[in-house]
Amino acid sequence: MKSAVETLNPTRVRLTVEVPFEELKDSLDAAYKKINQQVTVKGFRKGKIPARVIDQRFGRGAVLEEAVNDALPKFYTEAVNEAELNVLGQPEVDITELKDNETLSFTAEVDVRPTIEIPDYSGIEVEVDAVEVSDEDVDKAVEDLRGRFASTAPVERAAEDGDVVTIDLEAKVDGEVLADGVANGVSYTIGSGELLEGIDDAVKGLAADGEATFTSELKGGSAAGKEAEVTVKVTQVAKRELPELDDDFAQLASEFDTLDELKADSRKRLETARQFDQATQAQERVLDKLLELVEVPVPEKLLEDEIRTRKHNLEHHQLGQMGLDLGKYLEIQGKSEEEFDTETREQAVKGIKTQFILDELVNKEKLNVNQEELTEHLMRRAQSSGMSPDQFAQAVVEGGQVPMLVGEVARGKALAVVVEAATVKDTNGEVVDLDDEDDSVEGEQAEAAADSAKADEEKAEG
Repeated sequence: MKSAVETLNPTRVRLTVEVPFEELKDSLDAAYKKINQQVTVKGFRKGKIPARVIDQRFGRGAVLEEAVNDALPKFYTEAVNEAELNVLGQPEVDITELKDNETLSFTAEVDVRPTIEIPDYSGIEVEVDAVEVSDEDVDKAVEDLRGRFASTAPVERAAEDGDVVTIDLEAKVDGEVLADGVANGVSYTIGSGELLEGIDDAVKGLAADGEATFTSELKGGSAAGKEAEVTVKVTQVAKRELPELDDDFAQLASEFDTLDELKADSRKRLETARQFDQATQAQERVLDKLLELVEVPVPEKLLEDEIRTRKHNLEHHQLGQMGLDLGKYLEIQGKSEEEFDTETREQAVKGIKTQFILDELVNKEKLNVNQEELTEHLMRRAQSSGMSPDQFAQAVVEGGQVPMLVGEVARGKALAVVVEAATVKDTNGEVVDLDDEDDSVEGEQAEAAADSAKADEEKAEG
């Protein structure tokens, strides 16, 4: 077999392959054997039909076609390996010549990973939000906790903001009560925004046995997205009663003995959360700076596939679970279809470039993934997927996705290397030391970097 490579552009090549006919022998034998099992010829036992009879009865062309279809993947793979190409996706194959007992020639056009030069990234500087927790922030956190320990007591008066009402609901569309549009005994806190738009105004001012009707767009169910006439009946009004903010409350709501200790712990938790946000922000901004430094050509076919995958996932998974279609989603977002397409394309380009750059950094820095790192990442992914670690691990192994997870962890480590080399300052001008925070964020950032180009990862593995 002889092969040659022609570079069509930085992300696409054409392989020209010539195969001497004798190298097709194994595939020809397999073709005769396969046809033998599929056909019947009078006078011959099944599977024992001579090759010359198969040629006479069914044509040599049918045998050649079967043999070539069997051999092409092997010769294509050999040519790819010989040229040391890092291919993406499936090739477009064209048989240019097939002469019986002489030669087979074909071309294969395929996308390849572009060659990327990683420049010195040690000079990257970014600014992030300072970690600041005010007394007001602490008070709000304690107040939120206090709200979770509130009790309710029925009152004989009209409902007000903050009250908890027990209500019956009935939704009609075009004058017909929906099969899934009736709910009784629903508990609702006025002002929480957890139910239908317009319900707060409808129930405020109603006492027990009071009734009101309003129109609202349904968020879910069989008539999601449609305007409905909703009748709401209040069966009980209850006032929320908050516990006193004192040491007794601290003992009720936490492991602490005093309110001061509870507040100190709340401050510490807020600081930890904001340090985590700060580390995430640093990684995102360092990544953006890195993307500006590196020239990365993007394969057009890969990009179109990625855009198609993103749209499909949004429409058929995310929006489907919310009872929305794309048109309604764009209306809620206040975006035109053109703006949505532009944003999706930009996100897809960024995702593919991110993966290419971080993968190149993995090779350049010779980064490896050990079992402990992979296990920790698997645990995080399992948690975000809502599956148990064992279930998730089984799904990963059965789906052949272990290399994908290894890639995610490796890219997270590559990004951490760049962040460590960068200068990160907060809005107060103070240099931020992310050493204590990188480990906690690395896994999530790896997912973000990998998820944005998941389709590419799958194609590359193929």
